[in-house]
Amino acid sequence: MEQTLWGLPDPDTQPEFYTGVPSKRLVAFFIDSVIIVVLCVLALPFTAFLGLFFFPLMYVVIGFAYRTVMLARNSATLGMMAMSIEVRDGQGRTLDLPMAVMHTGAYSALVISIFFQIGSIVLMLSTPRAQGLHDYVLGTAVINRAA
Repeated sequence: MEQTLWGLPDPDTQPEFYTGVPSKRLVAFFIDSVIIVVLCVLALPFTAFLGLFFFPLMYVVIGFAYRTVMLARNSATLGMMAMSIEVRDGQGRTLDLPMAVMHTGAYSALVISIFFQIGSIVLMLSTPRAQGLHDYVLGTAVINRAA
């Protein structure tokens, strides 16, 4: 696995790229959750308020679209931008659309199970690159943005 990450900053020689990333990811998650709820509420009139009956499904669909578009355009969601972090692939590049879809899909699949979430949190707190389970599988990492 280490071979595919040759483009990411080395956590031993450049630890500043990974300092504080897990806590920043948590805050970014809450910021993005609020943004997604606001987007869902704004979409309600366009569903003739029938969206109230399937609000959780609407949250999942709008959240998937929001995360995918933001990662494909900026390699970060608005919450991540507010926290000055971004996602990079194993070669150190920003995410393109196919990788953004895979990253969002893997993240969404992990959210389903508390056991996967716990495993992801343990990895973020214990691996040198602070990678979640979906990051580890895809060879991506969240890093602090360069100044």
